[in-house]
Amino acid sequence: MVVIMSGNIVIFGPSGLVGGAALRHFDALPDWNVTALSRRPPAFEHGGRFIPLDLTDRAACEGALGELTDTTHIIYTALYEQEDVIRGWRAREQMETNTAMLQNALQPIDAVAKDLRNISLFQGTKAYGAHLRPPPVPARERWARNDHENFYWYQEDFVKAQQQGKNWTWTILRPQTIFGFALDAPLNILLAMAVYAVIRRAEGLPLCHPGGGGYVTEAIDTRLIARCLDWATEAEGARDEIFNITNGDNITFPGLWPTLARHFGMQMGEPEPQRLQDIMPTKAHVWEQIAKQHSLRDIPYDKLVGPSWQFADFNFAAGKNPAPVVVSTIKLRQAGFQDCIDTEDMLIELLVQYQDEGILPR
Repeated sequence: MVVIMSGNIVIFGPSGLVGGAALRHFDALPDWNVTALSRRPPAFEHGGRFIPLDLTDRAACEGALGELTDTTHIIYTALYEQEDVIRGWRAREQMETNTAMLQNALQPIDAVAKDLRNISLFQGTKAYGAHLRPPPVPARERWARNDHENFYWYQEDFVKAQQQGKNWTWTILRPQTIFGFALDAPLNILLAMAVYAVIRRAEGLPLCHPGGGGYVTEAIDTRLIARCLDWATEAEGARDEIFNITNGDNITFPGLWPTLARHFGMQMGEPEPQRLQDIMPTKAHVWEQIAKQHSLRDIPYDKLVGPSWQFADFNFAAGKNPAPVVVSTIKLRQAGFQDCIDTEDMLIELLVQYQDEGILPR
């Protein structure tokens, strides 16, 4: 017998990469009632209920969330990043803010929801200290907690403490480098890649990889994450577990560049190592002409990619030749989620989505 899951799901952070994909996914399913909450509305049309909410405001959270008494599932994807994204990963203020936001989101609902069943939230490869030094290959969930300060640990410890005496369970996903659809997100590497390519094309230049050595790593499609979140709503094997999640193949960033070049009809050039966070903010005038010529959506250039230039530089590693960053996904597959996607196929499908939404030119 096939069991059709249903319920009332609350998604925090639907204007971001993962939250937006979760909203699209569950909104498309007939048996789910979706409530989405964030400071900014999602950059796409949807049929869920949207409530504007600043998760740093405890009083506002108690007022808005105290009414969600019928909540059965929570997907928490909200994320606070400092303006200096990479340096912020080690900042106490960033850790305390992210922890307080989760507390403000969960505690008011947990106090009133009588049928809360599962809470899903996110960590990442920084759990293995990948932002400090390359972890052994492959990184595994069963390892002891990496000895560094991280808001991941504060959030995880809070959820485990909050769970005591309750019937609900939790699931934590650790994605590799995330690819998806969002605007003004601080970790949107795909839009950084695409805008860089489109501007190079407009300037009559070939597409050159701006980074360093082609270290082996992995990617994850937010649509795949959303399907995994769907699986986790009811899967016995997902209860109170932490899982790595990737597309299922290995990549190098230079290896993705020919696919990007073909999609935008460009010639490949020799690598040109550079810091995009220094170069690309000066290209606003080029983008404005592109947007006008192709009748793109009216999005300020500084809101299009923004801090994601920093994240792209971190991943592209100009002037460096990093060691591989690879995680094991055996645990997730053994638990029952075995979906996957080819990363090159993902790249093209997501670029087409940005084009269909009037954000990138054809």
